[in-house]
Amino acid sequence: MALLNTTQREYYEGSDYGNYQFTSLKDIINQFMVVYVGEGKAIQKATRLDVAFHAQRAMQELSFDTFKSVKSQEIELPPSLTMILPQDYVNYVKLTFSDSAGIEHVLYPTSKTSNPFAILQEDDGTYDFTYKSSTLVKNSDYADANDISTGSTTSWRKNAPVGNDKIGIVSEQLEFEHNSNSPIQGTNTKTSRAYAVWQEVDVAAVDFLDLSAKGISAASGTGKGVGTIRVGISTFGFPRYNPNITNPNKSDGRNNEDQIFDVFTEDGDRALLTFNDGLATQSTKEIINVDVRGLNSVFVLITSFIENFTNTTADPSKNKIDDVIISCDAISDKLQTEGDSNTWNNFKAHKPAENNINDYQDYENHIYWPNEGERYGLDPQHAQVNGSFYIDELKGLIHFSSSLAGKTIILKYISDGLGTEEEMKVHKFAEEAMYRSISYAIISASSYGQNLARRFKREKFAAVRQAKLRLSNIKLEEITQIFRGKSKQIKH
Repeated sequence: MALLNTTQREYYEGSDYGNYQFTSLKDIINQFMVVYVGEGKAIQKATRLDVAFHAQRAMQELSFDTFKSVKSQEIELPPSLTMILPQDYVNYVKLTFSDSAGIEHVLYPTSKTSNPFAILQEDDGTYDFTYKSSTLVKNSDYADANDISTGSTTSWRKNAPVGNDKIGIVSEQLEFEHNSNSPIQGTNTKTSRAYAVWQEVDVAAVDFLDLSAKGISAASGTGKGVGTIRVGISTFGFPRYNPNITNPNKSDGRNNEDQIFDVFTEDGDRALLTFNDGLATQSTKEIINVDVRGLNSVFVLITSFIENFTNTTADPSKNKIDDVIISCDAISDKLQTEGDSNTWNNFKAHKPAENNINDYQDYENHIYWPNEGERYGLDPQHAQVNGSFYIDELKGLIHFSSSLAGKTIILKYISDGLGTEEEMKVHKFAEEAMYRSISYAIISASSYGQNLARRFKREKFAAVRQAKLRLSNIKLEEITQIFRGKSKQIKH
């Protein structure tokens, strides 16, 4: 029975090139259930759930040191000298920087420093458990233009713009650009879409908070009213409210209403700042003593709306927000920190050894080639000039030495092959290793197959060994070519 289910034309005009070398994990599970499980077979009883579990575990284990599972990412190192660990990161293979010729230079981990948890302290040395207000709202000044999306991977979330409308961070300001409109039911007028941007904030240890923001209300014009932009506190608990609904005509499309801001101040005022002066100039507003007692979390909610929006051919109306700040005086049960430790900040600020190439007498200088044997006892881990890195597993960041600022950094890492559905496939060279690994795992966990466990173990290791050899992809001609670089002649 043929395995190809696409024509040559479909293959070459598509994008899934080289797919024939892989078998999906789903197919492996199905084939295992048919061939290996049943009466009269080595595995008499096994549920599909059992097989699926052991198949995933086998794929994880084989991904670490057998499969060709190395993935890579490239970034231009920002001034923060940090790189975020990939979503499916398990361990790194190597880190390099790429020069102007595209040649990669290997970076080495530093063992002489780290970034420990820096405990916030009072002047007398006692531990300070007071919340830092600046940490409650992330990216409150919108300095990070990428920290906003329709998903949940960023600090700020937004609903999807309709038509030519836009929502994003422009020039370190949150900007709503309104270009489209919608008729209001039961009337002859039209209005803009009502958009929302929001962020969840932890207030479990906060009783009262103050909220301030800077806003710009779009000016009115022919066929469009002034811009209305609201910043406030909400629990998202108002009946039938969904921030993703932008159509004001829908029962849950209430981004144009005040009632969705359902948290109040101690005096009973709604926790809401409204900018609707239509002056197109920035102003600052503040509300104090917002009562969040009894709440574990709330949402900083920002909505944007244009009244009487009938002219969509004129220049777009733009509402803008900046510096959304929550201030509070709260005590936490957890130790607080001021951010990066002094240890790491001092390491980053120090002029790296690789930049001191002419300072031969400096003990901190690890440059090795200009000294012509004058330096004895050189630590081999410092005998390189490419730079260094430190992986902070707790925070999920890779820190780099200052000499690498602005360089192109390449991270090569391994995953476990279970991150996405597209990744859950096995190279055909390792297919037998998967079957043997699943078989041994099921037999070793059963009560009836203990007499077969030893045999299955041998077969598993033999299949894994064979898969490693096949996947190593060693070619005689390539090895010979490398050997020709040596002093001794290699003949064919």
